[in-house]
Amino acid sequence: MNENTERQTLARATAEVLKKYDLSLKKGFGQNFLINAAVLESIVEGAGVTKDDAVLEIGPGIGTLTMYLARAAGSVTAVEIDKRLIPILRDTLMGADNVRVIQNDILKLDIAALAEEMNGGRPFKVVANLPYYITTPIIMELLEGGAPIESITVMVQQEVADRMQAAPGTKDYGALTLAVQYYTTAHVITEVPPESFIPPPKVTSAVIRLDRHAEPPVAVRDPKLMFRLIRAAFNQRRKTLVNALANAPDTGLDKAEAARILEAAGLDPKVRGEKLGLAEFAALADAIMQKEDL
Repeated sequence: MNENTERQTLARATAEVLKKYDLSLKKGFGQNFLINAAVLESIVEGAGVTKDDAVLEIGPGIGTLTMYLARAAGSVTAVEIDKRLIPILRDTLMGADNVRVIQNDILKLDIAALAEEMNGGRPFKVVANLPYYITTPIIMELLEGGAPIESITVMVQQEVADRMQAAPGTKDYGALTLAVQYYTTAHVITEVPPESFIPPPKVTSAVIRLDRHAEPPVAVRDPKLMFRLIRAAFNQRRKTLVNALANAPDTGLDKAEAARILEAAGLDPKVRGEKLGLAEFAALADAIMQKEDL
């Protein structure tokens, strides 16, 4: 079966499921169902899923990717926000006895506690075709939440994949870039055209894998402080860093203090945050900590 035939077969099967359950897609949930078998296979292969793995899938939809994951993984826990899809998932996943479906909002779940349930607290892999409207909050929760995640393999808009790998000083460079750098190494697996989905989105997509660092690439005394500074810098990215820090409500710095701390960190007060790398933000956070120690 060639790729076009497989796509047509998946498209027909998806359309039949939607018709059977009289399901209208909810724009608010960003529902675009993947119908490209080659991409589905690339996701599972690119994520490196084996029978030794427990997988957390976010947003299984009608279960197409879930079935591919179930064949490859030891176990799959699928979290779906749309309660209308739960009976469909029970139908499409019938016979996949290594899959557990949870109806909930992933941003409201304690993922570390879920890890205890699904894999005894051991590292697990995340695989997801994320709703594009809420991609960044979900990725940030996965990175910062403290759960033992080995890797995150996600379908995102191409522009989000670009932001994850952007260089300092470019338009795509921002807080997400630095969070991805601090916690992971990013690898793009494949680009995905709009016609790979029902309904087709208006943008090109990409599958990207984020491999968790054993240790962060920079040492910093207080990572939470560093990311508060990063968010302050990029919330007002056209301002100089000294002004951005002084204007931010959660830094506790006035302009004079911000200037002194920047100089203590070896940074020009006139520099913009978008020009700084992870090491410079770490140095800035440590300079603030040193001030508090005095």
